[in-house]
Amino acid sequence: MTKGIPVVVGEYGLLGWDSGPGTVEQGETLKYLEYLGHYARYRGLTTMLWDNGSRFNRRTMQWNDPSLYAQIRSSWTGRSGTASTDQLFVPKGRTPTDATITLNLHGTRLTRIDVGTRPLVRGVDYTLSGSTLTIAAATLSRLTASQEHGTNAVLSLRFTDGIPWAVNVITYDKPVLTSATGTTASLVIPTAFNGDKLATMEAVYADGTAAGPQSWTTYKQFNVAFTPDYTAGTITLPTAFFGDVTDGAAVTLTFYFWSGTRLTYTLTRSGTAVTGTSA
Repeated sequence: MTKGIPVVVGEYGLLGWDSGPGTVEQGETLKYLEYLGHYARYRGLTTMLWDNGSRFNRRTMQWNDPSLYAQIRSSWTGRSGTASTDQLFVPKGRTPTDATITLNLHGTRLTRIDVGTRPLVRGVDYTLSGSTLTIAAATLSRLTASQEHGTNAVLSLRFTDGIPWAVNVITYDKPVLTSATGTTASLVIPTAFNGDKLATMEAVYADGTAAGPQSWTTYKQFNVAFTPDYTAGTITLPTAFFGDVTDGAAVTLTFYFWSGTRLTYTLTRSGTAVTGTSA
């Protein structure tokens, strides 16, 4: 660039983000796109998004995820405010407490927060101190009054520039895993997600060493070594996971959920037969 030669970033994206939903958490994806777009514009770089059709439908010429495109497009001209999270988990049947979120203002100011077409009242429903946003417990209680598992409301944080930042207010119970049997071709674990979302899975042998593929890490690849299905209520471990599991050895799985819940599950392989036991 210093010699007047233009630079094109021929492909950019995130590892495995086209292998299925949830591989990379949505808010983290949007923050990555916001910063990359800003930095590319600052450095005078032209970017080309890597996509195999999961993001953009080449037949209809439409984006499958409009929020992703909106974030990319916004970065062409300025910055957008983001936040430390796009999820607020509220335990079902318990009185909520105040929830705090750290804002990444990027030179903008928070102007208002909407729920649908209704604005929240500053100083009552929420307060702002510097970059710390606090949603009042009474507001969370009102927004989750239905007590239905899953997203009960979406907060739209609006800034002086860029696009709004969405925060899902989620009612949840502790997830429940059920013991199961299967084979090294596939083990399907019945799972009551109860509104929660799976973040990642860790697999170790009794001595603490990594089990399953990619032996250099105990954390396994989302939608490759394990796949949650929230509609069916299952977590599936496919051949790709068991291909690197020692026969006869016990494996401890730890499932990490976005609410902060952790659940353990024990696997035992005997030939091609697999038994899974809930802790």
